Amino acid sequence: MLKPLLFLLTALSLSSLHAADTGLKRYLYMSTPDGAQSGGSGKGILVFDIDDGHRFVRRIDIPFKEGLRGFCGSLKNHAVYYSSTSRILGAFDLETEKVLWERQLEAGVDRACVTPDGKKLYAPTGWWWRGTNSGMLVLNPANGEVLNRLPSGPQAHNSIASLDGKFVYLGTETNFWVYRAKDDSLVKRFEGVGERGVFPFTVDSRNRSAYICLGQHVGFDVLDLRKGKMLHRVMAADPGNGQPIAHRTHGAGLTPDEKELWISDQDGKKLFIFDATQTPPKQSGHVDLSVGGHGWITFSLDGRHAWCHTPDIIDAKTRKIAATFKDENGQLVSSSKFIEVHFRNGKVVAMGDQFGVGRR
Repeated sequence: MLKPLLFLLTALSLSSLHAADTGLKRYLYMSTPDGAQSGGSGKGILVFDIDDGHRFVRRIDIPFKEGLRGFCGSLKNHAVYYSSTSRILGAFDLETEKVLWERQLEAGVDRACVTPDGKKLYAPTGWWWRGTNSGMLVLNPANGEVLNRLPSGPQAHNSIASLDGKFVYLGTETNFWVYRAKDDSLVKRFEGVGERGVFPFTVDSRNRSAYICLGQHVGFDVLDLRKGKMLHRVMAADPGNGQPIAHRTHGAGLTPDEKELWISDQDGKKLFIFDATQTPPKQSGHVDLSVGGHGWITFSLDGRHAWCHTPDIIDAKTRKIAATFKDENGQLVSSSKFIEVHFRNGKVVAMGDQFGVGRR
């Protein structure tokens, strides 16, 4: 009886941790408008209280000149970095709530990422950009100065910096690139992944596996990052007839414990769930969403909530919609550019990611 009792007490202690820490404030920062979908609410950042049913708290007025393409953050710099289709890249300090800098880059700028030490900001030139200078820019997060250029072919779209700071991952047109963050050297290029085009991906915390969304079906490719090869192509089965679904997949996220992989079928208004403890991952269920949209999925740091491209706030354990995002006027609001931020005494103490990356 001792082990079950110990497990129960540990679980109860973890579940009440946030409630006991009255000085900790957990918020979701949602940027609006989204450059890839409708459903926004004016311009700026909407702040929601995660521990109060995702209640709308306030609006931070930032005069975004247009819809955003990416919204990444740095705990070290207590800042978020926003990018837009018109080649604007900017930095916003979460503690002072001031815009630190804005730059209009020569090429485009898509979903950027920041290394955990806060020293490098990587900015893909955009899925819409096919010029000879397409690829990824390396910038100084302090002022936006361009430090390096990494050519990687057309349509450089999404990027993720690994949690251990060792690697930076980039998706381009049916290619997946792995760079070493220390010196920006190319480690590996995977060719012919994702069926067609370039779509989102996610990675585990130990840099072992990447999951690449497919461009013509609801599903994903599984890459072995250490061996440098593609292992599996996994298709979601339609709950009605068991057949593959001929929609693109835009959004893939691992739960923080890396036990489940969730992918988005925005056309079908669903999120499909896979058991990621198996190889290849096995389909285990789905969530019906209230509306369609761009397609996205990420999770709260504690794994309790799933957030996507709709106003739906999902209980990750029950797989049910628990609440909806509403602005100060009570109108439903959605975006695929948001990030979790924790404060204590006005200081940023923890930060999530726009991508659902593994954290085990």
